[in-house]
Amino acid sequence: MSENTVAQGQNSLVWMKKITKKFGTITALQDVDFGVEKAEVRALLGDNGAGKSTLIKVLMGVHQPTSGQIYFEGKPVRIRSPREARETGIEAVYQDLALVNLMSISRNFFLGREMTKKAGPFSFLDGKRMESICQTSLQDIGIEIRSPSERVGSLSGGERQSIAIGRAVHFGVKVLILDEPTSALSVAETRKVLSYIENARERQLAVIFITHNVHQVYQVADSYTIIRQGHNIGTYRKGDLSEEDIADLITGAREC
Repeated sequence: MSENTVAQGQNSLVWMKKITKKFGTITALQDVDFGVEKAEVRALLGDNGAGKSTLIKVLMGVHQPTSGQIYFEGKPVRIRSPREARETGIEAVYQDLALVNLMSISRNFFLGREMTKKAGPFSFLDGKRMESICQTSLQDIGIEIRSPSERVGSLSGGERQSIAIGRAVHFGVKVLILDEPTSALSVAETRKVLSYIENARERQLAVIFITHNVHQVYQVADSYTIIRQGHNIGTYRKGDLSEEDIADLITGAREC
């Protein structure tokens, strides 16, 4: 490791220690250490197949580690499903966003957490209350929408990302995982999404930003963990490395 490698562990909100994941005879991850602190944007960088997605799926409970331990707020935890991850305070926003195009923004915002009101023995969705809370919550973190009743299918890619990020922030997550959030977005929309990430950090969230786009992540990340062929190549603070240095470590053109 480089002498600039960031010391981690006890101070991390999430700490994944010596995570190994095997699929039969294939070793996808080998003794990987990875963590993120409160109010930090940690970039997780690597080429396709480097092990980024597998590591995050272990954190989200999609995969169980073959060996290693996950710590949350300093305590060992076992996360057995994405639901348990969310209950712990960890939320992932994937590229497919898990949004329903035919539903309104507010319905998507409260998807799985719908608010109801009673009328006699019957319960009905409280649409007006959900719309009001949705609009106010998004405005609080700098996200402007035309109307909470607008269908998600009519939104641009950047707007859809903003809804998913805003939903996670509103429901009190402590760790927000963003999987290639700027993929296929225009320059203007990318800037907006990066501003939402900065806003999440200002609200004391720990943000894990998964990407292979060094230039974009260099603008907002406080630190960088580089994964190559299932190994942690190193973790560095902003300013320790140039964009070219990071790209070289990702591809193997330079060793740590």
